[in-house]
Amino acid sequence: MGIDPALLDIVCCPVTHLPLERLPESELARLNRLIEQHKIRNRDGEVVETALEHALVTRDGRLAYPVRDGIPMLLEEQGISLVQIEHAEVRT
Repeated sequence: MGIDPALLDIVCCPVTHLPLERLPESELARLNRLIEQHKIRNRDGEVVETALEHALVTRDGRLAYPVRDGIPMLLEEQGISLVQIEHAEVRT
């Protein structure tokens, strides 16, 4: 992924302050399918239009943050509520 493993020991979610870990590939694939369908919004309310190469997720699995060029986008408005995955999959 290009993220220094030591960085994961010190970064946390700007909203919940929970530790972050890599989003598993299977979850990333589910999220990207919904991004392609324009069904995912970030915490700022904007539709996420670009598939994610990588993401970090809070240890409770509720919020994800994109990683672009090896840099985690740890801004509150960039967070993606993963509850949207379940809701979108139920509706399809």
